[in-house]
Amino acid sequence: MEMLKETTVLPRLGDPAPDFTAKSTHGLVKLKDYADKWLVFFSHPADFTPVCTTEFLAFAEIYPSLKEKGVELLGLSVDSVTSHIAWVRNIEEKTGVRIPFPIIADLSKEVSLAYGMVHPGQSTTETVRCVFIIDPRQVIRTILYYPMSTGRNMSEIVRIMEALQTTDRYKVSTPANWMHGEPVVLPPPSTQEAAEERLRQGYECVDWYLCKKSLPAEG
Repeated sequence: MEMLKETTVLPRLGDPAPDFTAKSTHGLVKLKDYADKWLVFFSHPADFTPVCTTEFLAFAEIYPSLKEKGVELLGLSVDSVTSHIAWVRNIEEKTGVRIPFPIIADLSKEVSLAYGMVHPGQSTTETVRCVFIIDPRQVIRTILYYPMSTGRNMSEIVRIMEALQTTDRYKVSTPANWMHGEPVVLPPPSTQEAAEERLRQGYECVDWYLCKKSLPAEG
């Protein structure tokens, strides 16, 4: 009889983010430290590697704009705190860029495995390039996986973050390729009467089920 493989239940969209307490370059960090904030929690394969270094430079570049939106950044790999500190000091020495956010040292892989950051098909010893966007209620709202060879697109991470905040605030959706400030998509009407009324409300409509509207400018 073929033995069933042990499976791990990976976190999914809408699930509570797995709790953790871990050592980092900024001391002990806990998931609850980020309660009431948005969090972009990401993993990288290894310190002192070329693609990861370009990503950390890029994450540092978008960090100020994320902070303005009430968003924090938190990194992770299975390297040690000492390795993380040496690496971020090397980045600053060689490029002049300071890495302002903490990096978890997950030597035991406890956090990595809870978040499904280790993919044996890619590596059994390193985390892949994952991104988890966690909302202020500490619910997972976005999960992105990138292959080891492909650096992440920071513009897309910022775009998703802006879309989530917009849809939460205005109870709308965002269309394909949406960018901040562009029209959003209205929820479809739930009755025939509402569908007929929708077409008379002055929105940009393809038909009753697909209508867009512009949001007020944010001051």
